[in-house]
Amino acid sequence: MTAETALHTGMPPLDAAGPPLSFYEFWRPKYFYAPVFLYWVWLSFKHWSPGLSTIANPLLPMGGLTHDSKKATLDQVQEPGRALIAPYICWVRGHGDATADADAALKAAEAAGLRLPFVVKPDIGCRGAGVRVARSREGLVAYFEGFPKGRGLMMQKLIDHEAEAGVFYVREPHESKGRIFSLTLKYFPYVFGDGRSTLRDLIERDPRAGRIAHIYLPRHAKRLDEVLPAGQPFRLAFAGSHSRGTIFRDGTPYITEAMTDAFDRLAKCVPEFHFGRFDVRFTDIGDLQRGAGFTVVEINGAGGEATHIWDSQTPIAKAYGTLMEQYSLLWRIGAANRRRGFKPESIWTIWKAYADEGRLVAQYPVND
Repeated sequence: MTAETALHTGMPPLDAAGPPLSFYEFWRPKYFYAPVFLYWVWLSFKHWSPGLSTIANPLLPMGGLTHDSKKATLDQVQEPGRALIAPYICWVRGHGDATADADAALKAAEAAGLRLPFVVKPDIGCRGAGVRVARSREGLVAYFEGFPKGRGLMMQKLIDHEAEAGVFYVREPHESKGRIFSLTLKYFPYVFGDGRSTLRDLIERDPRAGRIAHIYLPRHAKRLDEVLPAGQPFRLAFAGSHSRGTIFRDGTPYITEAMTDAFDRLAKCVPEFHFGRFDVRFTDIGDLQRGAGFTVVEINGAGGEATHIWDSQTPIAKAYGTLMEQYSLLWRIGAANRRRGFKPESIWTIWKAYADEGRLVAQYPVND
């Protein structure tokens, strides 16, 4: 067992047998997703609608495809599933002084039972953009200083488990029970001090981190010249997002009937929820397999992805096959909901939503 593996409390041992990265893992999205886009166009013609994905979850904004509010989604969760959601409140960044605004937000958070440290993140965003841990009032003020004015953000209880997973759930409207389509195990990367090397050197020399140093270096810019004591671990990522540098592994072999039952019950606590991913932090993989010991930190709808494809041992053909199956299901569910009377958004509305989300993400602070 490596030192890094020992830090992944509650997780199965990290399988490091394959390559540090697959050859396609960090392709530019416009290149990697080009075949998926063409399939999206084909599905649109097949079903006579480019917007069916927006009614896969017809009561969520845009079906959760894009520009969806985290608050609006989490607010829909009813009991008993609501007890599984990490507590949160939302705040709109004012147009005035960041310090006064952050102090007001902190007061509101404390009144709601949230105490520092807590997670702060944009209400509208994707792929871990702008996610940080506010560990002090000063940290919260710094976040507000870099956050776009007039936009919403979420403050959420810090679930400080090392174990995180993405549980992708699918249930077609005619089915009485859904299934787990994908399980992704998320491992947070570390480097370890040797008493001589700077943090920059440790990152650049690491077999995996060194190949995507451009992700980690800006995030830790203030500490890059620091020399870590021998053996001291340094965590490179907090947000459980592949694009932010977290290590993903295919957890499909760990899916159990009890886990499926637990997430089916949870999904049915969200009215008309048929397709999407629950991002959860949990105590131990055994507990998760029993359908217990987990807390939901985010719910992604139609825009969610079966993220186990980013396991470095996944062949590219298998990754594309998974995405094609995912989108085929998405359109099929949307078509079924259209027959039930729900109306999809237009392609123009979808395009504007994507464009606005892209502009927003570019303005968010650097994430942890």
